[in-house]
Amino acid sequence: MTIAVVLAALAGMLGAAALVELASAPKPARGRRGRRADLPGGGHLGAMTVLLARIARRARAWAGPEELQAKVAAAGEPLGLAAADVMALKAAGALIGLLLAVALVTGLPGRLGIVALLAAPAAGFLLPDVMLARRARARGARMGRELADVLDLLRVAVQAGLSIGRALEEVGRRCNGLLADELRATATRLQLGATRDAAFGELAARCPIDAIATLKAAIARADRHGAPLAPALESIAIEARAEQARRIRDDAAKAAPKIQLVVALVLVPAVMMLVSAVLFQALT
Repeated sequence: MTIAVVLAALAGMLGAAALVELASAPKPARGRRGRRADLPGGGHLGAMTVLLARIARRARAWAGPEELQAKVAAAGEPLGLAAADVMALKAAGALIGLLLAVALVTGLPGRLGIVALLAAPAAGFLLPDVMLARRARARGARMGRELADVLDLLRVAVQAGLSIGRALEEVGRRCNGLLADELRATATRLQLGATRDAAFGELAARCPIDAIATLKAAIARADRHGAPLAPALESIAIEARAEQARRIRDDAAKAAPKIQLVVALVLVPAVMMLVSAVLFQALT
């Protein structure tokens, strides 16, 4: 193995680690004055990823397709990267995969070298998409657990006579969690002069759960027809609790076979070995 192969392998591992760090690091929290807090878990790899993405985007500007922009928004813009930054990282991942495949192709038997030359760049290009989708699912799961309580408090605020913007601000200030942060950010956009369609469209894009789209439609219907918003919020909260209960039942049903597998493969053999040891001691 030559030095070039070692360096190429090391570059590939560092690039993959940087991409994983990009998708797994949580979104930076914002303080009360709008400052970003330190990136928890970002570390040097996260800072290196941001730097490389900025340099790659300056080298050649990629706007990124709308689908990628939606994925980045649903993932909460990890490390503060935009769709153009992620597009640059996808290109860098494809290049790293190609260099790694070229370095290792001579050591692969048969036609595996050709397969590696085709698969490695594709894997490097698609890895950020996979990580963004994984992060979006995690964010959606957390928001789903917070949804019912947040909607109940929002309903109380609306029934108390607060406007929707003020209600969102109060709920975001009094609650903790990802969904409350997004509601507070939406209230800030409204205060800065954004239209309701734009502000709630951004909210729906950043919250990967169906209930937020339903909430957006209910608010638009209330604005258009003057329909009361509180009953719609109560209905969405009830559906959210029912969905959460169903998810818990499904998780419990999936856990039962796993528990049985552990009992069959671990506990039963352990007990049989203990009984065999006692019988062997008694017979000898």
